[in-house]
Amino acid sequence: RFKEDNYYYKQAYRTAYLLGKEGYTIITGGGPGIMEAANRGALDAGAESIGLAIDIPTEQEKNPYTTKTIEFKHFFVRKVMLIRYALGYVIFPGGYGTMDELFEALTLMQTRKIYPFPILLFGKEYWKPLIRFMRETMIEFGTIDEDSLNFLQIVNTPEEVVDIINLTLIEKEKFLDGILFRNEKFTQLLNKIKKKYQKVSDEQKSETRTK
Repeated sequence: RFKEDNYYYKQAYRTAYLLGKEGYTIITGGGPGIMEAANRGALDAGAESIGLAIDIPTEQEKNPYTTKTIEFKHFFVRKVMLIRYALGYVIFPGGYGTMDELFEALTLMQTRKIYPFPILLFGKEYWKPLIRFMRETMIEFGTIDEDSLNFLQIVNTPEEVVDIINLTLIEKEKFLDGILFRNEKFTQLLNKIKKKYQKVSDEQKSETRTK
């Protein structure tokens, strides 16, 4: 597990911190390492920090940086809860559990069981070999279509993550589950983000006129 002096731990902390400052709730698996970093960043940002913990012998320790922890006995139930409330996945380097959650989301998008949301693979060095395998082996063998890679994006900075998730939320607003708009917190988040990017757009137009 990554410790707090690890590069990816620090990046996960900052990513969650920035998303938390935007108004997003951060949900992780509630354990140590990257999960701890993300919950810690969210908590320090004053955001809701949720841990969906799993009862397994190798991961009994839950991190102390959550505002709410829900415990699960079965992985499949936990994965449903992770996906059900996701506006985006930020996938940091991880092992089998990370790959399981990543490919579960990809499968559900590919089969149109869920509406696509951003799946952001953080860290080019870690994820490029996987993308290469998917492109050069899976596509070549015909086990997936080239379009299937469109669900994935590699990112290298927390700021990229925030921009992609924000802009996707604005772009896909009309396709979102209507129940979200009955949630006052979500409506406030969406309005805040739209105002932020409208301000940026107005400033850019103003700069163009003055040149």
